[in-house]
Amino acid sequence: MAVEQTEALADVRDDGGGKPDGAVVRDALGVGIAVGLSGFAFGVTSAGSGLTLLQTCALSLLVFTGASQFALVGALAAGGGPFTAAAGAFFLGVRNAFYGLRLSQLLALPRAVRPFAAQWVIDETTAVSLAQPGRRSARIGFVVTGLSLYVLWNLTTLLGALGAEAIGDTDAWGLDAAGPAVFLALLAPMLRTGTERTVAGIAVLLGLGLLPVLPAGVPVLVAALAAPAVLWAQGRKSASRGDTAEEDR
Repeated sequence: MAVEQTEALADVRDDGGGKPDGAVVRDALGVGIAVGLSGFAFGVTSAGSGLTLLQTCALSLLVFTGASQFALVGALAAGGGPFTAAAGAFFLGVRNAFYGLRLSQLLALPRAVRPFAAQWVIDETTAVSLAQPGRRSARIGFVVTGLSLYVLWNLTTLLGALGAEAIGDTDAWGLDAAGPAVFLALLAPMLRTGTERTVAGIAVLLGLGLLPVLPAGVPVLVAALAAPAVLWAQGRKSASRGDTAEEDR
C-alpha cells in the first residue's frame, strides 16, 4: 500500500503537482515579456558601440544570453580587442552549461529536441522551470519562457539598433548607460545571500580598480576571480571552525 501511494505521488509531481497549466503560462509570459523588453537597450548599446545592424541582430539570434552580449559590446565600446571581449562573454556564458546539467534531468526532453532546447537554457528559463512542482509544468514553463523571451528579445534588439542608427550619436543622448543599467537591474535581484553580495562587491572593486591600468575587457576577466576567491576563503573558514570544534571536544 505504501509503495502504491509513493508511486501515485510521483505521478502527481510529474503531471505538474496540481498547478494549473494556465498559471504556469501566465507566470512564464510575465518573465519573458519583462526581460524581453530589455533587448531594446542591448540594440541601442550594440549599435552605439559600432556594431552593424546585422552583427547586433546576429548576437541576439545566435548567442541569446543577455549578460554575455552586454559584456561583449561593452568591452568593444571601451576599446578592447575582439578576442578579449569574446573571452569575457564566454566566461559569463559558462554558467548556462551548468544550468543545462540540471535542466536535462528535470525536463527529460527527447534527444532529438535537446540541441534546439539548449539555445533557450538561460537564467530566466532555468528559474521558471525550477520553480515548478512537476515535470509537466516545468516543461511548459521552459517552453513558454524561452519562446516569448527569444521572440521579444530579438524583436526589441532590432528596434533598438534601428533607433540608435536613426538618432545618431547615442552618447549625446546618454544611451550609452542603458546597457550597464539594464545589466545591473537584472543582476541585483539575484544577489540574495551574503556570499553572493560579497562576490559582487569584490568583483566591482577589482573591475573598477583595474580599469585605469589594464586594457579594456581584461578587468572583467580579473573580476571573475572574485567567486573562487570568496569560496576558497569560506572553505578555509569552515575548516578552521571544524578544527576548533574538534579541539574543544
